[in-house]
Amino acid sequence: MATRRPEHSGPPELYYNEDEASRYASNSHIVAIQSEMAERAIELLALPEDKPSFLLDIGCGTGISGDAISATGHYFVGLDISMSMLRIASQDADETCNGDFIHSDMGQGVPFRPGTFDGAISISAIQWLCHANSSNQNPKKRLHHFFQTLYGCLGRGTRAVLQFYPENESQSDLIMAQAQRAGFNGGLVVDYPNSTKARKVYLVLMTGGIAQLPKALTGEEVEEEERTSVDVVGRRNFVTGNRREKKPSKGSKAWVEAKRLRQIKQGRDVRHESKYSGRKRKPKF
Repeated sequence: MATRRPEHSGPPELYYNEDEASRYASNSHIVAIQSEMAERAIELLALPEDKPSFLLDIGCGTGISGDAISATGHYFVGLDISMSMLRIASQDADETCNGDFIHSDMGQGVPFRPGTFDGAISISAIQWLCHANSSNQNPKKRLHHFFQTLYGCLGRGTRAVLQFYPENESQSDLIMAQAQRAGFNGGLVVDYPNSTKARKVYLVLMTGGIAQLPKALTGEEVEEEERTSVDVVGRRNFVTGNRREKKPSKGSKAWVEAKRLRQIKQGRDVRHESKYSGRKRKPKF
């Protein structure tokens, strides 16, 4: 029996209630997958490496994708329709969070001034716009209004990378048609197309000119990296020769030091390293 898709269960603001939002945020498998897809979306944005960018995180949920944006030294505004999800995102935000969260329905448009953002990402969200949850909702109109206002709030020459789970080919065609109608160029980048579990679909949209779509991942890249003796930084792991090490966990001393070095490279003022860096504090009474 096929698993029922969440968007078939009704409006997202009702589906992601307090219980579901809490389950979502505490499920290590979900967090790992969402983090990986957010990192890949940021990579596909092809942002300048010499300065931080200001990004829009659409359907930000509990802040998992915001953590990925902050970890790369960029800043963001996250919007979501679920207040339960946003409460968790705000509660979990700490001094390493480089963003703010806003309650907003993307189907009503993206409420920002023209040219505000240097790019936008969205993880597992835009497929919700393909479903009408009331008699006055028209998926085609909602998608077009979303893409039209998204195009307006992005700077020229920037990108939006939207990961989603298409239900079928017709749904993908509908989404792409409305994006193109709003003025975007681009198309789909499908990572691991021959894998049932690893396959991920990213809609890569460009706001100006004609640029070649990024190459999709096939799995062969890691094999090639492991055959070399050069240190390579992968999307999810640090690869050194034939030895694979886990990425430093958030909040660890290694994670704090890596972020500090990134910020120094960007020319930002940061605190000096000390023996207390990354050390957990004792609970307060």
